[in-house]
Amino acid sequence: MLNNWLKIVPATLAKQAASFPDDSIGKNLILHQKEIPDLKKVKIALIGVGDKEANAVREQLYMCTFPFPKAGVADLGNLRKPDATQLIPVIFELLSGKVLPIILGAKDDLAKAQFLAYQDAKALVNMVTVDEVFRREGVYGSLLNPRHKLLFNFGVLGLQVHQTAPEALNYLSKNNFDLIRLGKSKAAIEETEPVIRDADLLTFHLSALKQSEAPGVAQASPSGFFVEEACQLSRYAGMSDKLSSFGIYGYANELDRNGQTAQVAAQMIWYFMDGYFNRKGDYPTGTGGLTEYVVDFRKLNYQLTFWKSKKSGRWWMQVPVQTKKSQERHRLIPCSFQDYQSACREELPDRLLQAFSRF
Repeated sequence: MLNNWLKIVPATLAKQAASFPDDSIGKNLILHQKEIPDLKKVKIALIGVGDKEANAVREQLYMCTFPFPKAGVADLGNLRKPDATQLIPVIFELLSGKVLPIILGAKDDLAKAQFLAYQDAKALVNMVTVDEVFRREGVYGSLLNPRHKLLFNFGVLGLQVHQTAPEALNYLSKNNFDLIRLGKSKAAIEETEPVIRDADLLTFHLSALKQSEAPGVAQASPSGFFVEEACQLSRYAGMSDKLSSFGIYGYANELDRNGQTAQVAAQMIWYFMDGYFNRKGDYPTGTGGLTEYVVDFRKLNYQLTFWKSKKSGRWWMQVPVQTKKSQERHRLIPCSFQDYQSACREELPDRLLQAFSRF
């Protein structure tokens, strides 16, 4: 079925990839040429939505080194028709085959299609977006107004409050959604990791970066993330055992200077793959491989349980409330060591208070 929706990788790019060194991504990718390749061993698949933009990123990505498993990554080419009606079934089919799609979308509004590909899932879904604005009335409007029945939690990272209406901030707070503003994200980027770790899908809008870092974006802002920070966020996403799709949106090739933004997107993809192939497999479906820490709140006559992974050192909090069957997979909340330290001081972490309200 994928053949019906996807075009081959252009012959010029395939020829260019074959000319790169043996340790390059271009030389090691499984390319969609005559027909869709066998995906049985493939873990990650690259999809372009918008030929000029996706191919510009490919040119930069193919030159990067490939320290990843052989036959682990495929480039399936671009959508024949660059719109959501074709993107949704492509993502759905890859997810069904346990292949993680990386989507290169020219338009920001394609991000909604990434979520809708999960609508046949039997479990509730957590979504996180990295963006400078909260697109409540635009891209994500139909998911949030009213709230989609499949959406359990929604997170926004890198939000610039001076561009955000007060009612939008109130909406995020009222719904107990995760919000980490740009200043906090940059000051303590490790605090974004638990939010990303709890996501099933991440949508990354390139407008979240500074204009000087990524000029190839419509209505770029002088403030935002640096490339290094964007790559760190991408690596966090790759390392999350729970996350099953990653999208990069909003690249405008005609506005790019010297291919700079294409290079940024390529680096983000590389660091996402680096995170993915370094996953620890410690998502807590049970308590094996975890160390239990029980914190007493003496004044409240109350106990809070934390779990720490022996493999990665990452932390989770256990929500001490009854949960519905559909919510059970969300009962362990990713958190940071700082949250544990706050609990030891008998201060309830904000993440826990939000989780209480969601349940």
